[in-house]
Amino acid sequence: MQKDSEMKALIPGTRQSNLKKSFKRALHSLLTACSKEEFCKAFPSFTAAEHERLHRLFIQVINSLHEDIEEEFESICLETQAGTVLDSVEELVEEYSLDPLLSEKSNVGATAQNLSEAKKSELHYLMGMLRKAEEQKRDIGAHLELLKREKHDFSSAENLLAELRTGILNYENGHSTRITNT
Repeated sequence: MQKDSEMKALIPGTRQSNLKKSFKRALHSLLTACSKEEFCKAFPSFTAAEHERLHRLFIQVINSLHEDIEEEFESICLETQAGTVLDSVEELVEEYSLDPLLSEKSNVGATAQNLSEAKKSELHYLMGMLRKAEEQKRDIGAHLELLKREKHDFSSAENLLAELRTGILNYENGHSTRITNT
């Protein structure tokens, strides 16, 4: 069992290999983006022989730079244990069948159907909430209308109270003048 884990540690997983391959391809594309013709156009005053020597020197620098960058990348991968982490991730994905793109259990049609049903359910719920809100709005409008009518009813009551007060005051004034006159 221990030998198996040691062998796996020596053999990089596909995720680790893919990372390294992708890095090397990207680096190669970046460092070889300049063709010989484009390079020579950058130095129009040079002779053909000077172009050739300068281009060979450029190629040597690019190759050296390419090697140095690859070594630095490998060093960083070792320091951060990126390969080990990617291998662990790969093991977990395989162990728990977490990769939906590779899983045979994944059914795009069923997933789309489930999503569609969930959206329809959500739509029905929201429509119900909208109807309920509209009903509440109508109820509040009716209640406001009732309150406005009651306010008008109270204004006549206020007038009646004012007349009663005036009548009482007049009665008291009239009654008190009679008492003082007698």
